[in-house]
Amino acid sequence: MSAALRQIRFIKLTAVTIAAVFAVFCFQKFAVRSDKVSASAFGPTPAHTNAPGESNCTACHSDNPLNSGSGSVSISALPATYAPNQQIPVTVTTSKEDAVIYGFQLTAVDNQGRAAGTFTLPTQTPTQMQILNGIVGGNVRSYVEHTVDGLIPTSFGSKSWTFTWRAPASGVGTVSFYVAGNAANSDGGPGGDYIYTASRSISDSTSAQRAAISDFDGDGKSDVAVFRPSNGTWYSLNSGNGNLLAAQFGAGGDKIVSADYDGDRRSDYAVFRPSNGTWYIQRSTAGFTGTQFGASGDVPVVGDYDGDLKSDIAVFRPSNNAWYILQSSNAQVVSASFGAAGDKIAQGDYDGDGKTDIAVFRPSQSTWYIQRSQLGFVGIQFGASNDRLVQADYDGDGKTDVAVYRDGVWYIQRSQLGFTGVSFGISTDKPVPADYDGDGKTDIAVLRGSNWYILRSSNSTFSAVFFGATEDVPVPSGYLAQ
Repeated sequence: MSAALRQIRFIKLTAVTIAAVFAVFCFQKFAVRSDKVSASAFGPTPAHTNAPGESNCTACHSDNPLNSGSGSVSISALPATYAPNQQIPVTVTTSKEDAVIYGFQLTAVDNQGRAAGTFTLPTQTPTQMQILNGIVGGNVRSYVEHTVDGLIPTSFGSKSWTFTWRAPASGVGTVSFYVAGNAANSDGGPGGDYIYTASRSISDSTSAQRAAISDFDGDGKSDVAVFRPSNGTWYSLNSGNGNLLAAQFGAGGDKIVSADYDGDRRSDYAVFRPSNGTWYIQRSTAGFTGTQFGASGDVPVVGDYDGDLKSDIAVFRPSNNAWYILQSSNAQVVSASFGAAGDKIAQGDYDGDGKTDIAVFRPSQSTWYIQRSQLGFVGIQFGASNDRLVQADYDGDGKTDVAVYRDGVWYIQRSQLGFTGVSFGISTDKPVPADYDGDGKTDIAVLRGSNWYILRSSNSTFSAVFFGATEDVPVPSGYLAQ
């Protein structure tokens, strides 16, 4: 860039700083007959990040289509997962080589559209960012955005802002960050500016283990997958790329216990062989292992009982109603007497602390008995004696919900959203609940012969997939009482 052009741009930026009220970024609304929105350098009003239920800044800056031109807005420095109360630096950058000033607005929401976590701004003189609150769909949301002193580029062609996001005190499932950025020409009006949007999602580390149910490609979505006893082969239709994978591992008579045993957020091929009480596991990162743990007649109850994000080998022994757990964190065996004759196993993380809880369903009393690792014992009467157990996290809050499947109807007592009943399937269907759309919520789904029917929680749409054979054992139901 020539010295003359640099001087012209410097003069423009100086003029913007002196007369910032005329600089450009959306949205302060005024009662004018055309219902137009006037641009404001002081920061947009809430709810213009393109998050669900929100608009974006093209409502005002409408000359150019959304995400057109050579610019962009980005969210960087986010990890893949968050822990409760973790403080995470977040950087937003709006870029376009020929823009003069830049702005942004960002929000973070949970699966219910509510504010997730809190924002903290660095000490700056003058202040370049501010925090506002707004209401969208009845939910309060918090927003970080530029101020009048935060418009000037960090370097020619872009502007970056860095602040801190503090994660919620307890897991709320997947948190999504939405941002809108404006690369503006500083002509005092909304014309000629470019609006960009972006989003990023991070998972609750305490629910990362549950998200790996039947997820062989590690994309955070459960894969349609089966185990065929007649040839000991696993078949999976990977959600990430649609490819079909087949792996011979196991034999007829084995019980499938697929889970994430090495902590890489991918499901591992794994079987429990009742004839010799041995677990055979083909870990996706750590390789093959065989572990003798259990006896004939034991029921495998795989789960992450020690909270290290690796599944633990575990069995329930009906002959003495005892649970035996081999903790992956320290290779120690722990045991507990819990349950009675005729109970069905119902393990899950019912208190959302990242540890699988010992639990049973007693058909004679239609009651769930749960020994929560953090909150202690609880008994919940829910369901009927012949119901099929389908406990899972249906509302995305990181807690397993009490749920049953009865004659084509799903009855779910959600820990956050309360009771719901959903008619989906017929009495002879096999329930195969899992997170097929990767939104952190378990989707209602059934397998009928070779037809998979899935009701996606992210958008309430229905999908059907033809996959497998009638003899196959569906992988997503491997953790459920059979």
